[in-house]
Formats: sequence, structure tokens, C-alpha cells
Amino acid sequence: MSQLLQDELDNCLARTCGLWEELRDERIFITGATGFFGCWLMETVLWANRELKLNTQVTILTRDAQAFRNKAPHLAGDPAVEILVGDVRSFQFPTGKFSHVIHAATDASAELNSQNPTLMFDTIVEGTRRCLEFARHAGSRKFLLLSSGAVYGTQSPEVSHVAENYTGGPDPLDPGSAYAEGKRAAELLCALVARGSKLEPKIARCFAFVGPYMKLDAHFAIGNFIRDQLDGKPIRVNGDGTALRSYMYASDLMVWLWTILFRGVPLRAYNVGSEQAVSIRELAHTVGEVLRPQVEVQILGTPGMGPVHRYVPSTARAHAELGLTCEVSLHEAIRRTQNWFLKI
Repeated sequence: MSQLLQDELDNCLARTCGLWEELRDERIFITGATGFFGCWLMETVLWANRELKLNTQVTILTRDAQAFRNKAPHLAGDPAVEILVGDVRSFQFPTGKFSHVIHAATDASAELNSQNPTLMFDTIVEGTRRCLEFARHAGSRKFLLLSSGAVYGTQSPEVSHVAENYTGGPDPLDPGSAYAEGKRAAELLCALVARGSKLEPKIARCFAFVGPYMKLDAHFAIGNFIRDQLDGKPIRVNGDGTALRSYMYASDLMVWLWTILFRGVPLRAYNVGSEQAVSIRELAHTVGEVLRPQVEVQILGTPGMGPVHRYVPSTARAHAELGLTCEVSLHEAIRRTQNWFLKI
């Protein structure tokens, strides 16, 4: 494990040290443990388990155990970890009680959403249904759904930071809304299952992120830009670069997710992300200037006439109710991410 990652995990533990006690001598179940979110969830819970001697057992669901062992052998080989192989829509329930369930298994793939929106929608909805059924079967107390800011649909140009009470939504007649509508249905399933049940579903509506374990070859602009810089190539912006996004660093993300699981109000959605809006053009120049060696930036599109697309959350609720803040600046997040990829 790199010193950078150890420092990140120490920071996460220091900011959440009072929350972990409810996992002592318990079992926790995590889906999607091989992705960006999942690897960070594994890193942080296993670090807390060792440092605090919690005696927590972690069972993860994956479709490909060997791929996970190859990607993160130190996680797969941890004595507290049990690997269950299966599809999130149909996995066999492991035996025994589990106090907490985290459902993080969704591939936020623009390619899948475009080429097979039905599969995207079904995987989200049926996967959530199966995980909720398992949580009730296992006598779980708390359930964390990793939802998405996509549930708000296209953010109105008049709304600088979209809040949890925003009344917009995706177009249900647009096949491209499969991912967003799937997440909306997943949230509804949480509400339906919670009726007459002791299960406490917590909802984290996640926006955009950066950090170790992220994919550099997906549709995420910041990952593509860091990849270009690492390859010594010009950073290419295929559009006009006017769209606005915000990026939360992985260690902040983990503090927020664990806090929402442990302390969040059941069936009360919390936006998770940074409020620092940055245009894709500005982001490209920031990556090109912050990292060494510097590379040029190429903006390939021309500005359009329509409104600027925004995808930026308001996190006032998380701040006011849970005391959550972002500690890592965008510049520092970019530096740390590059350093991690240079050392793996």
C-alpha cells in the first residue's frame, strides 16, 4: 500500500472515528466492491477494522472474483473478507445475519446506457430489489443505496446548485433516461420495502468524483484529462467545454458515505458532491497546468447557442444535518490522483 493511500485512510478514520463502533463484532455486505466506490468502501472499512480492532466481517458480491483479486489483492486477501460470486439481480443469499448492507453495484456506463438501456434499467431496479430482499432476510438494520444526481434530470439553467427538493426529473420517454429512471425506481423501492419493516434505507445521491481507483478510459472528463496528461498527450475537449461540473475527492466521498449510513435520516436523500462549479474547459486547463509535465489543451468544439448544461449539487442538507464538508480542493485532488496512478 502506498504512503499516499495510508495517509488518505488515516484522514478518513480521524474524521469518522466516532461512528464505527456499531460495526463491532458485526457483518456487513457490500455490492459493487470492485469498482471505484466499492474499492474505496473496502479500503476504509478494512482500515477501520484493523486500527480499531472491530472484529467486523465483510462479505462482498462480485461477478468475477479473480479479477478482483488481480486488481486489489490486499483487499481480496484480507482475513476479514469473504467473496461471494454472483449477479446482483439473482445472487444466492449468504447465510447468517448482516447488520448493514451497502448497495453500490451499478455500472454508470454511458455506453451501456446508450446501447442497451433496458439492461441498464433492469440491472439497477432488479439489483436493488434483490439487495433489499436480502437485507430483510438477513435482519439488517441499515441499508445504504448509492443513488445519483441523475435523478433530477436536466438541471435548469436558473438553478446554480440543485437541492434534494428540486422538482425536475428525467424525460421518461427518452431511452437515454434509463440510468436516471432506474435510480429513481431504486429509491422508490427503498421506500416501499421500509414500510412495515425495521430496515432503515439511507439514500446518497452521488454526483461527480475523482481519485485513486477511478477509470481513466470511461466517459468521465476528468479521468480522460488525467489519462491524456499521463500519456504525455494534449488534453482534448471534444465539445465546447462550457458544461459545468463539480468534483469531490475520494476521501471526502468516503467520509460522507459512511456518515450517511451511520447517522443519516432514513428515507431522506442527501446530495453527495462538491459545490465548486467548474466548466469542462476550465477543468482541462486546470489539469494541464497543475500536473507535471504540463501539456497543451485542445478545445475541439465551438460554443453553442443553447443554455449551459449544469450538474452541480447543493449540499446544504448534508452540511446542516450531518456536519459534512469537503476538505480536499480540486487542485489537490487532481495532484493526488495523478500521484496514485504514477505509483501503482
